[in-house]
Amino acid sequence: MGKLMLKFGDRVLKEVPISTTPVTIGRALDSDIHIDNQAVSHHHARIYAEQGQLMLEDLDSANGVFLNSSRVKKESLRSGDTILVGKHVIIVDQEHDVAIFDKTRKIVTPRLDETFVVGVKKHPDGMGSGRAAAESPGPARTRVPSLVVVRGKTDQREYLLAVKLLVIGKSPMASVRMRGWFAPQVAAQINKRPDGYYLTATTKRPPKVNGEPITRTTRLNDGDRIELKGLLLEFVDRD
Repeated sequence: MGKLMLKFGDRVLKEVPISTTPVTIGRALDSDIHIDNQAVSHHHARIYAEQGQLMLEDLDSANGVFLNSSRVKKESLRSGDTILVGKHVIIVDQEHDVAIFDKTRKIVTPRLDETFVVGVKKHPDGMGSGRAAAESPGPARTRVPSLVVVRGKTDQREYLLAVKLLVIGKSPMASVRMRGWFAPQVAAQINKRPDGYYLTATTKRPPKVNGEPITRTTRLNDGDRIELKGLLLEFVDRD
C-alpha cells in the first residue's frame, strides 16, 4: 500500500503505513499524524481510500491544506505528491512500505514556537510543483497569491500567502525571515480579509508601497512592490 513520510525541513520525523483505514492529521492528540503547532487545526485533514483511489480532504481547517503548492479541499493523491500542513510536509510514497510497522501510527512532532506563520513555498527533495490542472479530476483549486523577493536577504525567494496572517521580520515567528543586524523583529504584517490582502506597518518607520510610505493599513494589488529595511517584495496575485 505504501507509506506517508512526515518531514520538517530536511528531517524525516516519522513514516506511517498507508492502509484501508483513514489517516487523520491535526493538532489533536488522537490524530494519527499529530502535529503540535498552533498553525495546525485540531482536526486539520485526513487521507483515506475511496474506490481504490487515495484521497486527501481538508476538514475545514483554519489555514488550509496544500497539495503540490495548490490549496485544495478534496483531491486525489499520487505517489510523489507533497502535502503541506502548517510548516510540515507529508510526502506520499506508494512504491515503498514502512520498514517496521507502527501499530499506533501516532506521530508526535517537536513543539514549534511559531504561531500562524505558515505559507513558505517550498518543494522538499526537489519535488515538482504538481500536475497540470487538466489532469486533475477533482474540484478547482484555489489560487493563492505570493510574495516574490526582488531584492534583499531572506531565507526563501518566494512565499505563499496561505494564511490569514503573515509576519515579516527578523523574529523566529516570522514567515518572511529578514536578515541583517538592523532588521526589525517585526517589520510589517499582511492580513487576509474577505476582499483581499492588507499590509500593516508595525514599526515607526513604515514600509513603502510602490515607493510611497503607507500611513494606514493598505490593500495590496497585483504587482505592488513593498519596500522595508532594504528588502523589496513584489505582491503577485494573478492566474
